[in-house]
Amino acid sequence: QQSGRKYNLFLKRRLRIDKRHQSKDSIFFRDGVRRIDFVLSYVDDLNKEWEKKLERRKEFESNLQKAGLELETEDKKESEDGKIFFVKIHAPWEVLITYAEVLNIKVPIKENDIPSMVENPLDCVLSPLRLPEKVMHPEPDYFTAPFSKDKQELYLINDESTFFSPSVRNRIVNYILTRCPYGTEEGKKKFGIKRLLNNGTYTAAYPLHDCQYWKKASDPNCDSERYTLYMEWARFLRFYKEQPLDLIRKYYGEKIGIYFAWLGFYTEMLFLAAVVGLICFLYGLFTMDENMSSKEICDPAIGGEIIMCPLCDRECEYWRLNTTCESSQYSHLFDNVATLFFAIFMGIWVTLFLEFWKRRQARLKYEWDLVDFEEEQQQLQLRPEYEAKCTQKKRNPVTQEMEPYLPLTSQAVRFCISGATVLFWVSLIIASMIAVIVYRLAVYAAFASLMENTQTLEPISGLLTPQLATSVTASCLNFVIIMILNFFYERIAIWITDMEIPRTHMEYENRLTMKMFLFQFVNYYSSCFYVAFFKGKFVGYPGDYTYMFSRWRNEECDPAGCLIELTTQLTIVMAGKQIWGNIQEAIVPWICNWWGRRKARNNPENLYSRWEQDHDLQTFGALGLFYEYLEMVIQFGFITLFVASFPLAPLLALMNNILEIRVDSWKLTTQYRRPVAAKAHSIGVWQEILNGMAILSVVTNAFIVAFTSDMIPRLVYYYAYSENEGSPMSGYINNSLSVFQISDFPEGNEPKENPENFVICRYRDYRYPPDHERKYLHTMQFWHILAAKLAFIIIMEHVVFIVKFFVAWMIPDVPSDVKAKIKREKYLTQKILHEYELEKLRERLQCQGDKQATEKEFIATEGRMELSRAM
Repeated sequence: QQSGRKYNLFLKRRLRIDKRHQSKDSIFFRDGVRRIDFVLSYVDDLNKEWEKKLERRKEFESNLQKAGLELETEDKKESEDGKIFFVKIHAPWEVLITYAEVLNIKVPIKENDIPSMVENPLDCVLSPLRLPEKVMHPEPDYFTAPFSKDKQELYLINDESTFFSPSVRNRIVNYILTRCPYGTEEGKKKFGIKRLLNNGTYTAAYPLHDCQYWKKASDPNCDSERYTLYMEWARFLRFYKEQPLDLIRKYYGEKIGIYFAWLGFYTEMLFLAAVVGLICFLYGLFTMDENMSSKEICDPAIGGEIIMCPLCDRECEYWRLNTTCESSQYSHLFDNVATLFFAIFMGIWVTLFLEFWKRRQARLKYEWDLVDFEEEQQQLQLRPEYEAKCTQKKRNPVTQEMEPYLPLTSQAVRFCISGATVLFWVSLIIASMIAVIVYRLAVYAAFASLMENTQTLEPISGLLTPQLATSVTASCLNFVIIMILNFFYERIAIWITDMEIPRTHMEYENRLTMKMFLFQFVNYYSSCFYVAFFKGKFVGYPGDYTYMFSRWRNEECDPAGCLIELTTQLTIVMAGKQIWGNIQEAIVPWICNWWGRRKARNNPENLYSRWEQDHDLQTFGALGLFYEYLEMVIQFGFITLFVASFPLAPLLALMNNILEIRVDSWKLTTQYRRPVAAKAHSIGVWQEILNGMAILSVVTNAFIVAFTSDMIPRLVYYYAYSENEGSPMSGYINNSLSVFQISDFPEGNEPKENPENFVICRYRDYRYPPDHERKYLHTMQFWHILAAKLAFIIIMEHVVFIVKFFVAWMIPDVPSDVKAKIKREKYLTQKILHEYELEKLRERLQCQGDKQATEKEFIATEGRMELSRAM
């Protein structure tokens, strides 16, 4: 007996070793034949909920088997940490064909015989950017038709195990998992894997990667597409190569594929904007020495003799204009005639980008079989959460079936709470922006006093003025506040959207998108709007300054204009967001995965199974792509809404996006579990948001050129007020500064000290001098400049909008060759289907039965084919 026990123990150990050996980097069941399409994991913890969770799992897994799925469980003893159970799920052929018909999945019926596009003459030049043909087009191009169980012999089914791609298989299994019931609790029917994940019954649910990313799978039946994606796409050294979009779509599904197609196209279009922006910047750099305004400011005989009024009450002193020499020179980099050209160019570039993207999207829809994709039908399916939370039912007027609904009173209450929450958070952003403005006003005097009295800052005092120091520190403070508010609001937005209980997936995504975008728009752009359109516009004049909360004097612009401050603000917020975003996206997941795998590194590789490797990765999540789109759309706003103030913004965005593509691809391929494949034929509601921002950008850039830059006042002086024909811009600085008599300072506002006994000081405005009968009122030049600014805004907006709409009208949304191919494919597909039906009818004619009825059906089918050919 003792020898028998030893023999049995030996067999158990041998079997366990064999199991482990079979599971090494495997994507198949223990039999090595059935493919693992999905994995569920759970921890068998003995707490109060243990029995309830066990009961749920038994019911759920029993219902999955009733639905036709095959399950195989890995005991916790087989797992690396000895705690986690893994349930492997396989969808057999019968299940796949059933749900392929339900989901209207298109499958190949014939190889595409439409000739490919004419060769591009630039192919030789672009060949270093190309990827191998096998990587770019991993599958032949086929004519496709929606799958039907009754017409299986029509489709090109060479091997049932590989006919449906792994991404289609996991999509089908996920469809079953999200709708499978697991019992009744509190009188309500419960179903869906998402609810089981939320209540802790299962800890994870995910499809498997097909191999390790750094080496090919040892199994010859595995395509090792993850390895190919990593080697050809996800490494930064491949940044100059095109993206293998067909392989991305095959591995991750159309929804992720369309995101990377859009991001790649956006980056390509940014190259043109970046080049033109760089040229405009270089123009400002090379003409810096020719700028008459900065020459006069820096001239000791002009700027050195102009005494400026104090920039704050009591603590600030009188100062000489030439102390802002360096900042006035740098402001010319961005405030010159090229600014106007670039603002108009970007208004047209945005239109070209959006119109050409529509064409690119139409081509992808054809190539990826999304032309007839019934996204609305699938997206309009009720969310499982909606069905679970809505207890009341009413009859659907279309289907005449009873379905759950949310009463109008409940909807109204939820919308009120949601609207109030969003309004509160937007108000919180505005309050934080006002706090930053108060910070600017409060610390300016401190910076002015510090720089005046500190000898160590004297070497850089010309460059680091009190205005610039205040602007830089305020911008950094504003960025920190933005990130903190953003962190909390993301969670609030998801909570209030869940609370609204949207009916469909489309409703849920659209509501969450609009909430998040509205918040992010106000959060990121409010400070830029303040500097661009409010700072320095409501200052008053030395004898009658405007105060915020009757305490802090409003900020003034630098004598060279506010544009350089807007540039500083834009650069800090935009660059800071991009750097922080890349840290969050790349470094944080890598650290989490490294920490999670630290124990596994001590074990032999054959004990670390494929499902455990993927279990230790991060979850991409249902909103993973949402955050990627949001990040890029916010960046799109920076390079369009305020681009007149910073021509280098597209160049910064281009460099970031080249990195972003590789970071996104690297993290998706190496740091995240494989996402469930999903279909999408467009970028969705983001297209409308981009269109809205494109229109708004024309208005904002027109106002920036008119009111924030110094271009219009200079042009008015050049054409109407200049008295020097040889040098029309000489005298402009003196003309743009008004005179104030120091004795007119109200008591309490004048500086504490006036050691040089100045009698007058100058300030930036167009007002009559103290000896004029209309003392300190606006001059006619002020009204001429205001009229010129308003006229410029109207003219620029109309010109750019006319060009935009003309360009949009000229460029069709769908290329003509794509239209022809769609019609050709529809015709050939119909022809193949009709010929198949005729063949079936001929076979029925040969059989015994109602020959007359069958002959009539045959004639009718032939007539339908003739009509189709004629059409």
